Amino acid sequence: MFKRDLELDRTWAALLSSMESMIGKRPKDLNEVLYLIGIQELGQGAKRFSKEEKQDLMHIAICKVLSLAGYYELEGSDAQGWPHWRLIKKLPHFDMLEQEKLLKMHVIEYFEKEFEWKFSPVID
Repeated sequence: MFKRDLELDRTWAALLSSMESMIGKRPKDLNEVLYLIGIQELGQGAKRFSKEEKQDLMHIAICKVLSLAGYYELEGSDAQGWPHWRLIKKLPHFDMLEQEKLLKMHVIEYFEKEFEWKFSPVID
């Protein structure tokens, strides 16, 4: 388990570095990455969002990345273009640390599938 956690941490750090190269700013944490994924998935570009919209964007991102594991399915979009998701498989009951690991794994998978991002380990 420890080796897998270490690999996840290394891959996550590489993803954050890649994002810094792409957007010019390193995301602080998982929440900021989810927010950026939500903006990407909404497809309306960067603009000012209300606090509630920011929460909705993070929900969109969580549903999108967990859809890769079959937990959610896209139902469609509303009149304003906001996607709506349906839970199709019960999520496992995890503590906060395990939830974060699950999301990080699927965020990495999202970038691999959607942007063909590949982790390149640094070899000393």
